[in-house]
Amino acid sequence: MGYRILETDDIPGYLHERGHWADVTDIHVREVSDGNMNRVFLASSADGTRSLAVKQALPWVRVAGPSWPMSPERADAEARAYEQVARVAPDKIPAILGYDADNYALVMEDMSDLEVLRTVLNEGAPYGPDTSARIGEFVAQLAFATSDFGMESAERKALIATSVSPELCKITEDVVLSEPYIEHEHNHWLPELTDLAAAFRADARLRTEVADLRHTFMTSAQALLHGDLHTGSVMVGAREGAPVVRVFDPEFSFVGPIGYDLGLYWANVLVSEQRARELGTLSDHADQLALSWQAFETEFRRLWPTRVDTFFDDTYLDRFLTRVRTDSIGYAGTEIVRRIIGFAHLTDLTTLPDPIPASRRALLLGRELIVRRGELASPEDIAALVREASLR
Repeated sequence: MGYRILETDDIPGYLHERGHWADVTDIHVREVSDGNMNRVFLASSADGTRSLAVKQALPWVRVAGPSWPMSPERADAEARAYEQVARVAPDKIPAILGYDADNYALVMEDMSDLEVLRTVLNEGAPYGPDTSARIGEFVAQLAFATSDFGMESAERKALIATSVSPELCKITEDVVLSEPYIEHEHNHWLPELTDLAAAFRADARLRTEVADLRHTFMTSAQALLHGDLHTGSVMVGAREGAPVVRVFDPEFSFVGPIGYDLGLYWANVLVSEQRARELGTLSDHADQLALSWQAFETEFRRLWPTRVDTFFDDTYLDRFLTRVRTDSIGYAGTEIVRRIIGFAHLTDLTTLPDPIPASRRALLLGRELIVRRGELASPEDIAALVREASLR
């Protein structure tokens, strides 16, 4: 059977055909798509005791329609990423019940009892003690297991070959690591930020440092990445009285620099902090970079003695982790910049009564992270930069 775009009315029969639902009369379906790329449906039984989610990749960007074609094969990358994570961190992703490669559709657990982290933060709630630490652990577990330290050479080469994602990587290379620093139709910003947008385009040092980060992104195959790890791809909540953190939507997954995943998360943390400063709702925002890095480093070091190649010693591990931290800081800066003067802005800022002050602070912070990433030795150094930015 060839690829078909699923509609709401198709889901009962589809789940029945795939062996996920026995009685098609006992099912209610609603579409809950809210991301840029895909369609998502929730299917539940009449009595509410059972529910599933179906996510399908469309042959175009959902919010743009057929005018922006996009291969649905991105769902293959997402399925592969879930498969890898399930081996090492199954508690940090939704349970995947099946993947239909013909229709680029995933059937997974319903997470509608949880909330998107960005929504929680935008509403003024704190992160809590577990969220960022779990994200740091997630990155470490996936990165180590799929790196040359945690995987046999032949298996690693096969992973790299199957995880090549040229179309989606090109989007990142352009939208995040190029377009905001040149004249481009994708870029847009608030009129009051025109001076900074122009200054960034004319900033030779900034452009050179971004070029360096772009080249690293294109050439450094350190480990399998989530590829789009931000506060909108994390669900949080509680089940049976215990905190729950679930990472989802790894469709941009590919083998690249580990710092890119951490950097994207850090960028969103830092922008959320600027929102909270503007609204006077600061709580535990300033702790999150340190919590995520400490959890990442602790978990990576815990896994280190299990490495495949014993040639690498602990001194090399120190050097490697320093490189990851430096990359993370730089990529955090590029993500901040593109989310304000590039494509796909953040609701953290756009929903503020007056987004200008927080946006300016965030942009200037983003530049500093990019050009000074080699000088910043810890999350505490970044926190000091944030404090400086808040005084502007």
